Amino acid sequence: MAQKSHIKVPASGQRIKVKNKKLVVPDNPIIPFIEGDGIGPDISKAALRVLDAAVKKAFNSKKKIAWMEIYAGEKAKKIYNEWLPDETIKAIKKYVVALKGPLTTPVGGGFRSLNVTLRQVLDLYACVRPVRYFEGVGSPVKHPEKLDVVIFRENIEDVYAGIEWKMGSADAKKVIGWLNKNMKTSIRLDSGLGVKPISVFGTKRLVRKAIQYAIEKNRTTVTLVHKGNIMKYTEGAFRDWGYAVAKKEFAGKVISEKELWDKYNGKRPKNKIVINDRIADSMFQQVLSRPDEYDILATPNLNGDYLSDACAAQVGGLGLAPGGNIGNYIGLFEATHGTAPKYANKDVINPGSVILSGAMMLDYLGWKKAARLVEKAIQTTISQKTVTYDLERQMKGATKVGTSEFASKIIANM
Repeated sequence: MAQKSHIKVPASGQRIKVKNKKLVVPDNPIIPFIEGDGIGPDISKAALRVLDAAVKKAFNSKKKIAWMEIYAGEKAKKIYNEWLPDETIKAIKKYVVALKGPLTTPVGGGFRSLNVTLRQVLDLYACVRPVRYFEGVGSPVKHPEKLDVVIFRENIEDVYAGIEWKMGSADAKKVIGWLNKNMKTSIRLDSGLGVKPISVFGTKRLVRKAIQYAIEKNRTTVTLVHKGNIMKYTEGAFRDWGYAVAKKEFAGKVISEKELWDKYNGKRPKNKIVINDRIADSMFQQVLSRPDEYDILATPNLNGDYLSDACAAQVGGLGLAPGGNIGNYIGLFEATHGTAPKYANKDVINPGSVILSGAMMLDYLGWKKAARLVEKAIQTTISQKTVTYDLERQMKGATKVGTSEFASKIIANM
C-alpha cells in the first residue's frame, strides 16, 4: 500500500535541476525544509524570515524561495507514524537543495540517528562546517579572530557507518569468537563490538571536494587530520589516499608541505595550495595555540565531529556554527546543534546556526549577494549587542532578546 502524501508542493515555484554537472537554479526555486524537533520550529521560522528578507533585498524582489515543508522526526511520527518517511527522502532527491532544523535521537537505544540516516541514504558524503568569528562575541580564548577554518568531514564511513554488535548478543559472540580464533586477537567476551570502515573511494571523494573548494575560494592550505600513527590501515590510509588524490588530480595547483620548504623556503607561491597533514590530538592543540596556520581541514568522520564542535566553542559556541551535508549535487543544510527540548516553544534560542546554514545554502545556489547580506547583518546585530541569551551572557553590556526579535533585528540591519 502506497504511503499517503502529506507534502504540499508550492504552485508558484520551480525545481532546481542538474545539467552538465551543474545546478540550474530558477528565480523561484522550491526549497524543502524540515522544521526540526524541540527548538526546531522556533529557529526555523526565524531563519526563513531572515533568508526571505535577504533574497528580497539582494535581488530587488526578482528572486524568491518557494519554501516547501517536509517532515522528519517527531512531527513526521505524528503525521505518518514514521520517523523518516520515504516521501521526505524522495522530495530532497527531487528538489536537490534543502534546509533542516535539529532532529532528536535517543542516546543508547531507540531508533538510529535520523541525521546519520539522511546522510547515508542521500549519499551526502561531505559534512562542511565553516567556523569563523563574529566580532564582539564572547570567547574562552584570547584571539578567537585568528580561527577561520572550513572543516570537510567524511560523512558516511568510519564508526558512523553503524556496524555494531551489542555485548552478549549471539552476533557479538560469533564475531569475537571468529576474530580471536582466526585473527589471533584477544577481545574480551563481554565486549560490545564495532567496525570502522574507511575506503579509498570515500576518502578520495571527500579530499577531492575539499581541494576543489580551496581552489574555488582561494584558500591557502588543506590539512588532512588523522590518527594514522595508531590506526594505520584506516586513518593512516586516509592520509595516504588524500595525498594520492591531491598529487594525481591537482598537479600544478597543489604542493606538499615538504615541497613548500624544500623548494620555496616555506613561502607559499601564489595560486598554489599547500597539502599537509596533522595527527588528530596535535590538531586539537594547534587550533588553540596556532589557529591562524590552518585553513581547510579534511577529516575522517569521528575526528571531524569532535573537531568542528571544539572549533565552534572558540568563537562563541554552536549557536553561530553553520553546516551543510553535501553530495555530488544534493545539499542538505542544517543547524549543527541539538534539539534542546526544555527550551521548545519559548522563543529564547539563538537561531544563528540555522540562519548561517541558510546563508551557506544561498551560496550553494549561487546567490552570493544574499548570503553576504545575511552574514553582514548578523555581524552588525552582534556589534549592537542585541543578542539571544547564549551570547548575552558572554558579552558585557549586551541586551538579551528572544529568537524572533533577534531575527527581526537582523532583518532591520540588512
